[in-house]
Amino acid sequence: MTAVADVVAPDARKAGKGLYRAGVILLCAWVIVPLYLLFVNTMSSPDTVNSFPKSFLPEFDMGSLEFFAGFQGMLTALWNSVVVALMTMVMSIAIGAPAGYALSRFDFRGKELFRLLILLTRAFPLPLLALPLAVLFIRTGLDDTAFGLALVHTTLAIPFAVLITFSLFSGIPLELEEAAWTLGCTRLTAFTKVILPLVLPGITASAIFAFVISWNEVFAAAVLTIENRTLPAFLLQTLGEAPLHLKFAGGFILVVPALIFIFAVRKYLFAMWGIANR
Repeated sequence: MTAVADVVAPDARKAGKGLYRAGVILLCAWVIVPLYLLFVNTMSSPDTVNSFPKSFLPEFDMGSLEFFAGFQGMLTALWNSVVVALMTMVMSIAIGAPAGYALSRFDFRGKELFRLLILLTRAFPLPLLALPLAVLFIRTGLDDTAFGLALVHTTLAIPFAVLITFSLFSGIPLELEEAAWTLGCTRLTAFTKVILPLVLPGITASAIFAFVISWNEVFAAAVLTIENRTLPAFLLQTLGEAPLHLKFAGGFILVVPALIFIFAVRKYLFAMWGIANR
């Protein structure tokens, strides 16, 4: 029996490694292949995009992107996306970072419940809030404005900003602040001179994450705006009548900034994951 087990065990481990590698390859292909095809069609001429059979190599022709830039209203929608995402980034960090600091440094009744409630706000389906939000925005004059849409996107990004900054501040020992207090610093100066430089890269990553959330959001933008639509809402509006090469170019413009931001801050995201799981 021992000899049989010694023979079976290596085979089982080898089979497990094979399944693991196959799963990793399949997952990578699931993510990379659509992105590659999007890149190929964006970097091909409109005639090539609409022809058959499809090419799997890019022509590096800017015809589709030039058509995208010249399409009426497209650059305005792109600018609206940038403005709304920047406002969302600033407001989510301005609200989320102090809340994360308070959660990590102060004990109060219902603290754990409060953290859970922050997370549960993401469980609310946005379509259920669409009609009340539309009525409220019309009454307050916030409908079809970049600031009004940024407020909605901020509510979507705040839970992540609070929890991420909470994990960041929790990874900084309280003794560092206490040492600064003994040297004559107030709580504010201890925070700005000791804590903030340590967590600033992580806060920057959290801000960029909020930017990406706003950049890709489409439902609220489609419901709450008409003339001042962001790029995702504008693409959704023209989805039925837009030519195929315009759809590929629009998808490429939406995906590339998010990929760049994620790759730029990936080490901070991994660091935050480690802090959150300690």
